[in-house]
Parts: sequence; structure tokens; C-alpha cells
Amino acid sequence: MHSPSRFSLAMTAFLAMLRRDLVVTGREIVAFLLQALLQPLFFLFIFGKVLPGMGMTAGAFVAVMLPGIVGLTALVASMQGVTLPLVLDLGFAREIDDRLLSPLPIGLVAVEKVLFATMRGVVAGAVIFPLAWWILGDRYAVRTDHIALLAGMIVLTAAVGAGIGLVMGTSIKPEQISLMFTLIFTPLLFTGCTYYPWGALDHIRWFQVVTLFNPLTYCAEGLRYAMVPPVGGQSIPTLHIAWVLVALGASVVGSLIVGSRTFRARVVS
Repeated sequence: MHSPSRFSLAMTAFLAMLRRDLVVTGREIVAFLLQALLQPLFFLFIFGKVLPGMGMTAGAFVAVMLPGIVGLTALVASMQGVTLPLVLDLGFAREIDDRLLSPLPIGLVAVEKVLFATMRGVVAGAVIFPLAWWILGDRYAVRTDHIALLAGMIVLTAAVGAGIGLVMGTSIKPEQISLMFTLIFTPLLFTGCTYYPWGALDHIRWFQVVTLFNPLTYCAEGLRYAMVPPVGGQSIPTLHIAWVLVALGASVVGSLIVGSRTFRARVVS
């Protein structure tokens, strides 16, 4: 009999880790959904139901906002899915060591964390659609001719969040995590074109330029391209989808390279 190859052992260990993480999340599904969806639920209710009902928003606002909420939810859910566990795993107890003892290269341990977090982000982003349909009622409007692009954008958005989470989780200490989430989440939320299209910022040019340094801007704009139906026979202007895909692809690759290096530096120190 042939002994299992190194590749076979590594893949078995990789899939076992992924399966364990999925099982743990399945047992804590209520906590996961509350953590991922509570804030978007209130965003949808206040900005999509209450304010429009009071006549305080323009007609197309809800359709423009919804892609931003989907992007924000997917990105933050995947970011938290890496950052929080990694900060604990790399803390004083060194809970990461049981994974490092497996027949898996160190880099693939980090990749498994990112893949699992991406899956969490995709689920969180997808759940927004039935939630929005329920809350928004007749204001719910999503085009159906770009389904493949929409699915790809949600996956890319979640992957970007997971990559950022890998960098954060390997760069901050447990006692700094609350401060770091505050310092990162607030600018991420308000400079990421969540509630407004990038093209509408022409009159505030300096701020329009600032938003280009936020990965969430490209997530929200790509999702708008795929989701928002034409208004008055014309599509909502967005960043060109080619630039969106290039920026998100570069963000994923860049964060994985940086995160893998900081991960290796932390676990072998």
C-alpha cells in the first residue's frame, strides 16, 4: 500500500479544519445571525422604511442604499469572522497551536481562516435580500439580469473583508481590539459609498478622492451596478465595473500577501 502523499494529508487537514469551523458556526447560528444582521436590520428599517415614509428621502434612495447595505454586511461579517478568532487564537493561551501541529503548511492555516470567513460573509450578505424584501415592501427593487455578477460581487466583497480581517487579526493585541474596530469601522462606514453613489460626490471632489482609498467603495459600486434597476430608462451611474473588479482583486491579493506574512511572523515568534 502507498502511504498518503503530503498533498493528500494537507488537504485532509485543511478540510477537517474547515469542517470544524462550519460545525461550530452551525451550533452558534443564532449568535452569528444576530451579530451579522442586527445593525443592517435597523439600517434598512430606519433608512428604507421610516425616513421614506416621512417623505424625507428621494425616490431612488432606497434602491441606491440597498447595495451598500449588502456590501457593508458581507464585508464586516467576514472581517469579524477572521479578526476576532485570530486575536484570541494568537493571544496568551496560543490556541492556534493545535492547528499548527497539523500536517498543513503555515500559509494554508491562514488561507483556511480566510476561506471560512469569506463563507460567513457570503451567507450574511445573501440573507440581506429576504430581509430587505420583508422590510422594504414595494420599495424593494433589484434587477435580475446580472445575477452571476451579483453573486461574484458578494463573494469578492466577503473575500476583501476576510483579507482585511487577516491583517487586523495578526497585527493587533487583544486589549486593542475594541479601539481598532472603532477606528476602522466608522471611517469604513461613512467613506465607503454605502448610502450614496460615488458619482454624486462630484461637488465634493476631495471627499470623492478620499472614498477611492476605501475598499468598501468598490464593493458598494459594483453591487449597485449589478443590483439597481434603471430609473427613468437610465442606469444609475457607477464606477466602471472593470475598475471595480481590478480594485477588489488587488485588495484581496494584497491583503492576503500582507496578512500571510504577519501571520507567519506571529506564529513562529
